Amino acid sequence: MQKYETLKALVTNMEADVQKFYNGNNAAGTRVRKHLQDVKKACQDMRNEVQEIRTSRKDA
Repeated sequence: MQKYETLKALVTNMEADVQKFYNGNNAAGTRVRKHLQDVKKACQDMRNEVQEIRTSRKDA
């Protein structure tokens, strides 16, 4: 559950920069891209955790 909470926090923290970017601030676009890379990494980590849990449940 911790990884899910981290993912939600990453998306929430990105909101201000997303709004700034769409209002014309190109520097905010760079920050948005970094946030999205962090989200991608968090998604992959969570995906791996889910797979590990599923595998351990099958083995039990």
